[in-house]
Amino acid sequence: MLWTHPKPLEALQARSQDTAVSNLGIEYTHMDDASLSARMPVDARTRQPFGILHGGASVLLAETLGSTAASMCIDLATHYCVGLDINANHVRAVTSGFVTGPVRAIHVGRSTHVWGIEVRDEADRLVCIARLTMAVLPREGR
Repeated sequence: MLWTHPKPLEALQARSQDTAVSNLGIEYTHMDDASLSARMPVDARTRQPFGILHGGASVLLAETLGSTAASMCIDLATHYCVGLDINANHVRAVTSGFVTGPVRAIHVGRSTHVWGIEVRDEADRLVCIARLTMAVLPREGR
């Protein structure tokens, strides 16, 4: 199992209240031994002026998933994770419905994590592919 400190989906959702995550309607939907998924609506909150999913919203979904996944692989009492780099390629436009992003580990080390996120539409077509690098930092005094 990848997760050393897993949390129930309900706890992940509760932790996201009153943040960009809840404001964009992102909901955690599935977790197994090696991946975590969430979905995000394509609506007025996430569309750009031309009526398609905003690339920044896709990146926010990707970073949310990668950050959450990283936090379940460390002891939050002694360490925390911050985004170091994110790269995203937008490959398909979406105008409505939901997009779903499963995240999977590429590398989980002591000081860095690399996560791969595939944002897909409701027909399971690739919308955005992202790679997120997280820095794992010690908490002060630990």
